[in-house]
Amino acid sequence: MRIVSLAGGIGGARFLRGLKAAAPGSDITVIGNTGDDITLFGLRVCPDLDTVMYTLGGGIDEGQGWGRAGESHVVKEELAAYGMEPQWFGLGDRDFATHIVRSQMLAAGYPLSQVTEALCDRWQPGVRLLPMSDDRTETHVVVSDENGRRAVHFQEWWVRLRASVPAEQISLVGADEATPAPGVLEAIEEADLVILPPSNPVVSIGTILQIPGIRPALEDKTVVGVSPIIGGAPVRGMADACLTAIGVETSAQAVLELYGSRLIDGWLVAEEDKGVALDGVTVEARPLLMDSPEATKEIAAAALSLAHTLRT
Repeated sequence: MRIVSLAGGIGGARFLRGLKAAAPGSDITVIGNTGDDITLFGLRVCPDLDTVMYTLGGGIDEGQGWGRAGESHVVKEELAAYGMEPQWFGLGDRDFATHIVRSQMLAAGYPLSQVTEALCDRWQPGVRLLPMSDDRTETHVVVSDENGRRAVHFQEWWVRLRASVPAEQISLVGADEATPAPGVLEAIEEADLVILPPSNPVVSIGTILQIPGIRPALEDKTVVGVSPIIGGAPVRGMADACLTAIGVETSAQAVLELYGSRLIDGWLVAEEDKGVALDGVTVEARPLLMDSPEATKEIAAAALSLAHTLRT
């Protein structure tokens, strides 16, 4: 079975681990969000790609869900001692190695897709991990604070400000000129089904859908999504702040309507959201908390089962 999944960070990566367990032997291609990518200390950092790679490759810090297990922060402390900014984004010593390799390969002319493949050679995540695009795109957020109205990188809004300053606008800079990375459209075309994890619908899944050509390709496939909202609250993170920024209610119903029936064929919601409905979409309610590997596997299995039903 050939499966394509779109993924952002922690929630997406953990869901993918359950998907692998629920579909052993399947050919899984993951299209990763690169809108979170940022250059720090001269190094190109791809947080979502790395979170998927580390999680599926067994190197993630399970407690926080991002970064390397057994991490230290000597380099970060030394940079701070020199007064280097930013100090709000914590790169660990082990993590620095990944960013150094990536940055050197990019500087040598290798596209991000080839760099990601090379990094995955070490981690063996058990999926084919593709960036949504080799072109540079970055999510920026317009805010108004004591420094006036300005645009900041998504990471500054998310990590430093903790989304405490309301976002007036969220934009994927460079999206109009970007093209899907090699293999992305081909993987979608060849897929038997597509699964959307409970990743952030605005700055993870929504970002990937903004790359020209990806959404139309997905609309021709059987797509089942897992709601990232349970009972009016995000499963994790601050997706509510992102939804508010684009004028969308924080609910399983509103996220389904945001994606639309042209994209979504099946939608898994939590039991407390069982009243969700949209013409043309099959909605199923079940427990959606990924509070254990077994529970996550069951959620992924339910998504696969619904997708198989909709294909026949």
